[in-house]
Amino acid sequence: MALHDLDLNALDGTPGVLDDLRGDVVLVVNVASRCGLTPQYTGLVALHQDLRDQGFSVLGVPCNQFLDQEPGTAEEIATFCSTTYGVDFPLSEKVEVNGDGRHPLYELLVETADADGHTGDVRWNFEKFLVDGDGNVVARFGPTVEPNDESLVTAIAGLLAD
Repeated sequence: MALHDLDLNALDGTPGVLDDLRGDVVLVVNVASRCGLTPQYTGLVALHQDLRDQGFSVLGVPCNQFLDQEPGTAEEIATFCSTTYGVDFPLSEKVEVNGDGRHPLYELLVETADADGHTGDVRWNFEKFLVDGDGNVVARFGPTVEPNDESLVTAIAGLLAD
């Protein structure tokens, strides 16, 4: 199953956020507003702005499963992201990435291994999954991998060149 075939609403409740990204290379990131890694939003915004005209998008997926670091409502999350970091990439509804309530998106994503061979549960906020234009998950990057990390940027560039 391709990423685009899954149902996921935008943060504002609009359906089809994944379908809207069909054809784009997408970096899916579980995000949180009150995490030590939250400043990665700066790099994610820069990456999105630098590459969006080439068919790339970041998709932020709010999740509150890690020490309640994303407790806000959809409106609070949207306001925080736009006013604090100028987020202009799509944000989805808040979902669970692990456990019995894991969203089908993450059922698909967590099957992919990172560079260390880790598959399965998301370990923390800001874990990153790279998806090609056909909706196939092609790479996974740990939470501490910064958006400007050479391995991540190289992987994105390779997909955009195809």
